[in-house]
Amino acid sequence: MSDTVVSAVLNVDVKGPVINRHVYGHFAEHLGRCIYGGFYVGEDSDVPNAGGIRLDVVEALRALNIPNLRWPGGCFADEYHWMDGIGPKEQRPAMVNTHWGNVEENNHFGTHEFMALCELLGAEPYISGNVGSGTVKEMSDWVEYLTRDGDSPMVRLRKANGREEPWRVRFWGLGNEAWGCGGHMSAEQYAAEARRYGTYCRDHGDNRLYRIAAGANSDDYTWTETLMKQLGDLGCAYRPQAFYQALSLHYYTIPGTWQDKGDATVFDTDEYYRTMVKAAHIDELLTGHSNVMDCYDPGKNVGLVLDEWGTWWNVEPGTNPGFLYQQNTLRDALVAGLHFDIFHRHADRLVMANIAQTVNVLQAMILTDPDSGALVLTPTYHVFEMNKGHQDAASLRVDLLSDVPTREVGPDALATVSLSASRKDGKVLVSLSNLDAADAADVELDLRGGSVGGVVSRILTAGAPQTHNTPDAPAAVAPRSHEQVTVTGTRVRVHLPAHSFVTVQVDVA
Repeated sequence: MSDTVVSAVLNVDVKGPVINRHVYGHFAEHLGRCIYGGFYVGEDSDVPNAGGIRLDVVEALRALNIPNLRWPGGCFADEYHWMDGIGPKEQRPAMVNTHWGNVEENNHFGTHEFMALCELLGAEPYISGNVGSGTVKEMSDWVEYLTRDGDSPMVRLRKANGREEPWRVRFWGLGNEAWGCGGHMSAEQYAAEARRYGTYCRDHGDNRLYRIAAGANSDDYTWTETLMKQLGDLGCAYRPQAFYQALSLHYYTIPGTWQDKGDATVFDTDEYYRTMVKAAHIDELLTGHSNVMDCYDPGKNVGLVLDEWGTWWNVEPGTNPGFLYQQNTLRDALVAGLHFDIFHRHADRLVMANIAQTVNVLQAMILTDPDSGALVLTPTYHVFEMNKGHQDAASLRVDLLSDVPTREVGPDALATVSLSASRKDGKVLVSLSNLDAADAADVELDLRGGSVGGVVSRILTAGAPQTHNTPDAPAAVAPRSHEQVTVTGTRVRVHLPAHSFVTVQVDVA
């Protein structure tokens, strides 16, 4: 056992804000092999599919209880015109995907295919509309096409394309990265556009839209304040204007520079720790943006949505640099575990988060091999699966009784033990990460306010943080039962090997 012991108290009978299941959301953009070759292989493919949608990908994601899927971008959203992606595939006009690889997009995967994918996944659709190069009418018509019942021009068009009943689509993004690829607007310019688009994206029937304004990049708190000013005055706690119901935020973990982000699998210990410091920075960002929002919305009626997050490395050698294909190691999994601990602590304001991206792009859940057709579950996938019990559970405050071990990383101090907890259906789920690359630690939890029953623990680790899964070694990083857990009364002691992620599920009465 380790000499380092972290002691903490969990008052299991004092429930905090509910962890919205949508913070375990995902993102699929027309980028590289995320859609084509990832989710969608076409109806003539030898890979088992339903209407062209790859069924092994669907099965793997359903095991995560995937709550939502964001589409069609990303930067692609603001050059995508949805009318080009409906009707017979052979009649759909092609376009050039200027953002990602400058390749031709044939529009064979469009609105109906995306909605079929969401139905197969059991996930709610989150559609990002085109503000950058589109029109208010175009987005308004898309909402009508998808969600209106009865009779109208868009309803008739939908029915002509084979769908009688409307879909339920709550989540709508009013553009993407308006400060950058979505139009290079100023905050004031975009705020005016968000009001206009939000006004004309209508509720149809009982489908109530949850409009998400394109929010800030990283620490641009002025952008957040500008958008909040559109909704009400300082301290206006009730009935904010209904132009949009949430603001987004984007932040990627990049330990290097934008030009040289670092290698996904070849890195030293210093790079490993810099990555963890960059990942931990999301706590400061969520706190800062929440504080700005609190000034205008102390009642927390407006949600914060981190709809792009994850690690971003240099692309794998020999791949198209515009396709953003990267491997995924145990280091990436620990970044995910750290993010979720932070998300759980911000459950009062953070209503959704979407990792970028689900298949074959950036910090993916799944990699598909274009030659063999093999499907590989990444280490990050396993963190999502091990953590799925937190979805819609009541967060529990973790009160530390001892110092947490730290590592000095340049000018920063990195806490190397991270944990969070929640309660649902008579069970407490505790997630713990040991970010130290070399040293083990122990965590002793005192579960007060309830009696402790059965305990089940799992661990995700490997011989080195660089370890990753491939078609030849698909389980090099995979969860297994963790036996180094002891229970004494209400105290649960957990051993955390170096660079490990552990979950402990406790039956509590």
